[in-house]
Amino acid sequence: MTPRARYQTPAAAQPGPAEPPAAAPSIDPRDFRRTLGRFATGVTVITTVSGETVHGMTANAFMSVSLDPPLVAVAVDHRARMHRLLEETGRYGVSILGEDQELLARHFGGRPQVSGEPRFEWHHGLPLIAGAVAHLACRVVQAVPAGDHTLFIGRVEHLDCRDGAPLLFYGGNYRCLEVQLHDSGAWWW
Repeated sequence: MTPRARYQTPAAAQPGPAEPPAAAPSIDPRDFRRTLGRFATGVTVITTVSGETVHGMTANAFMSVSLDPPLVAVAVDHRARMHRLLEETGRYGVSILGEDQELLARHFGGRPQVSGEPRFEWHHGLPLIAGAVAHLACRVVQAVPAGDHTLFIGRVEHLDCRDGAPLLFYGGNYRCLEVQLHDSGAWWW
């Protein structure tokens, strides 16, 4: 066992010589979405500005990529207006929403729910959702095609966060984090 490996597969269970790849099974997109919906994620609003117009899109396909340099990535559908805008502007903001911001998530998800204009804070020339639990301002350093989406990898130029519970997405619905207190001595880590 290598120092970093926690578990190792017994030799008898390891695959034999490389076999030619079999044809990929057909995966129903609805089953794919339903299955991946079992992975709870945070909810973000991705923003950019073109001219004097702010554009935003709700996204849960967001992740950290690297600590050094500080990189994050968001997956954007090729058909989305945001895809074209990120190619043009080369910059985006990420607002990680709090549990009280579901209406904003729905609004930027294409179901306008906010009366009046959403409130923004501006950092490094990018609009960020006011009251979010975290903000990042990013410059696109790489755009990686991935099927029907593009991964826009951004170098973080600004970040801040505040205390607060996040808004979650699970099983096709918005959820809130249920905090449970545990005896820390009972956990093995």
